[in-house]
Amino acid sequence: MTKNKNVRTPIHLSTDPNDSYHIPVLLHETIAGLNIEPGGTYVDATFGGGGHSKVILQQLGAGGRLVAFDQDADAAQNLPDDPRVLFIPQNFRHLKRFLRLHDINEVDGVLADLGVSSHQFDEADRGFSIRYNADMDMRMDRRQPVTAFDILQTYTEQQLHKLFEKYGEVTNARTLARTIVEVRGQVSLKMIDAFKNALRAVVKGNPNKYFAQVFQALRIEVNQELEALKDLLVQAKEVVKPGGRIAIITFHSLEDRLVKQFFRDGSFEEKEDNPFVQHSTEKVFRLITRKPVTAGEEELKRNTRSRSAKLRVAERA
Repeated sequence: MTKNKNVRTPIHLSTDPNDSYHIPVLLHETIAGLNIEPGGTYVDATFGGGGHSKVILQQLGAGGRLVAFDQDADAAQNLPDDPRVLFIPQNFRHLKRFLRLHDINEVDGVLADLGVSSHQFDEADRGFSIRYNADMDMRMDRRQPVTAFDILQTYTEQQLHKLFEKYGEVTNARTLARTIVEVRGQVSLKMIDAFKNALRAVVKGNPNKYFAQVFQALRIEVNQELEALKDLLVQAKEVVKPGGRIAIITFHSLEDRLVKQFFRDGSFEEKEDNPFVQHSTEKVFRLITRKPVTAGEEELKRNTRSRSAKLRVAERA
């Protein structure tokens, strides 16, 4: 397959108000980074509102193929009527398994836009946002049994402490964990407002920022987001063909650090910083973006949720 890097289909952005399900971040930069082959097979591991997928399809020819993954059942309502699209309603951590089930052994590129979609934040009953009073749920895949409330009720003080400290970088994670364990037997923490009210006394700084960090930590744990990302990256190494691209958009430092390390080293193993120790590193990827790509001023004005987005792109060696 010969790559024609000089000819690219122009990107057409929709002005349909219904596309507010999720505004795709770093859209132009991501599509350019994937270097799409018209006859290739591409995976959108986080289909969501279909914004990135729509533009991938514009770049693909009749022989191209798009495999869209999404564990959130709501995403299926955004599927285009296009025979080139295969939708898989599963978590992207099962990438290799479901590609094999559909007789796809290798692909030309993989895209993942991590985090929570605008739709998930704005749907009050999903429990992702501190703006609404709803169940402490936070499941992206509602087929999964464990909710944020279950974690609050069953985790030990030590488990909660580590969770808030690592995933939320909460300043007083130990005090927060101890308070939750103390109050959960006295008041119900099932609803968002009840949870926030029960913990008012331990809030440090801006309450909105504080609870946003707490909710981030719970959401990451509920959905096993970092474990799923690791699974995706390891499997992408196996299914992306040489010369194919992988583009990952992250929204917090824990994710970005994992992607950066994997693109650089092909693994998550921490290398000892010792000048007398030589480490053998398998050259799995060639970095396309030496530094993460971030949103420009125009996009930041159009979509404030893009402010924390970082795009990294690598090519399979």
